[in-house]
Amino acid sequence: MFKVIQNGVNRLDIEMSGKLNAEEMRIALDDLVSKSKNIEHGKMLYDVIDFHLPSLDAIAIEFSRLPSMFGLLKKFDRAAVLSNKTWLKKVSEFEGALFPGLEIKAFTRDQRVEAEAWLSS
Repeated sequence: MFKVIQNGVNRLDIEMSGKLNAEEMRIALDDLVSKSKNIEHGKMLYDVIDFHLPSLDAIAIEFSRLPSMFGLLKKFDRAAVLSNKTWLKKVSEFEGALFPGLEIKAFTRDQRVEAEAWLSS
C-alpha cells in the first residue's frame, strides 16, 4: 500500500506498508505527481508503517521516472519520515543531504506529534 493524502494546501501525507509491485508503484507515483502539482514550499509526512523492498519491476518503474521525481522534490522544503527501522531513518536523513533545499528529518513512529511540530516550525 502506498497512499498519498493531501493535508492542506502545501502538505502531503504518505503512508507506506507492504511490498509494492510494478502496477502499484505506477499508480502511487502518478498519484504523488498529481497531488504535488500545485505545491510550493511544501511539507511531506512520510509514514513507513511496514517496510518491504518493492519488487524488481516496481524498482524499474521508479528508476524510469527519476527525472520527474527530482523535479517533484524541488516543490518540497521539508519532509518528516516516521519509521521504527533505524537504518531506514538514517538512509532518509542521508537522502536529505543529497537534495539541496530539502531538509529531511527522521522520527520513530510514536513521535508523530514531534514530527508534525517540526514540519510546522
